[in-house]
Amino acid sequence: MAPRTDFPPIRACLFDMDGLLLDTEDLYTVCINLILEKYGRPSLPWSIKAKLQGRPAPEANALFHEWARLPIPESQYLSELTALQQAHFPTAKPLAGIEKLLGDLGRTRWWDVRDGEGGVRNGQKREGGEAQRVHIALATSSTTGNFAVKTERWTELFSVFESHRRVLGDDPRIQKGRGKPLPDIYFLALKTINDSLELGEKPITPEECLVFEDSVPGVEAGRRAGMRVVWCPHPMLKKEYEGREREILAGKMGEAGGVDEHHLGELDDGWADYFLDLTNFPYDKYGVVIPPAEVELHPSMRADTSAELVTQDTRS
Repeated sequence: MAPRTDFPPIRACLFDMDGLLLDTEDLYTVCINLILEKYGRPSLPWSIKAKLQGRPAPEANALFHEWARLPIPESQYLSELTALQQAHFPTAKPLAGIEKLLGDLGRTRWWDVRDGEGGVRNGQKREGGEAQRVHIALATSSTTGNFAVKTERWTELFSVFESHRRVLGDDPRIQKGRGKPLPDIYFLALKTINDSLELGEKPITPEECLVFEDSVPGVEAGRRAGMRVVWCPHPMLKKEYEGREREILAGKMGEAGGVDEHHLGELDDGWADYFLDLTNFPYDKYGVVIPPAEVELHPSMRADTSAELVTQDTRS
């Protein structure tokens, strides 16, 4: 089919975290393989890892144990895995292009700054056409405890995600069994944005959202939410699914079975794009205008973000 090209400008970007913002997918593999080796099992293949990515912990663990057949109780496995993760997760670091991407998007709040009380927005005064802020939210299957450990060295980076716009894997507002590849987490992330817009600002619609994902279940979740999607997978995941990229971008890999299939896309419909990495992101393609870096020096941009720094207890 001919790809759609008449999309409205993106007004919200919703981010996965593991393997998209931080290099934690490789750390997960290291931890799991240490346990597999300890009990004489083969290393985790990408054919299995691809099924685990993006899913909430209970669903991912069930799939893992069905394959691994470890000679220990699940409770012991989880205890050993948690100890290894506590040791390895603090070494996580941002993936290529992420620091600039989040900084650029965070700077778009400049377009909402007004000339005095009730004045004109900077975005309305921009030469070359009106510009608007791009709101951002986090939508990760990581639990609160794991999120804190993974991000403890990157509190300033993650402060761009306002605390009320972070949806984590153990968020009680997400019904049990409704994690990725189902769309609930992205609907909730959008709701956290719309519930905190300035008075009078028009609510953001799903088609005005851009989901950033690395996993196949995550792409399907974004497509089921009726949102545009950026797919930036691990090179080994891309290799594992070589030749099926068009199906992945359409959300047609069947990760959620036959649930609500009418929400899925079509091959080459223009709603999703593959990226090797997120350096030099093409903002123009999505109608996003980034203000110049010097606006950060303006007094109105020096908001106190200390309240948004990660303060969660790092104990799981």
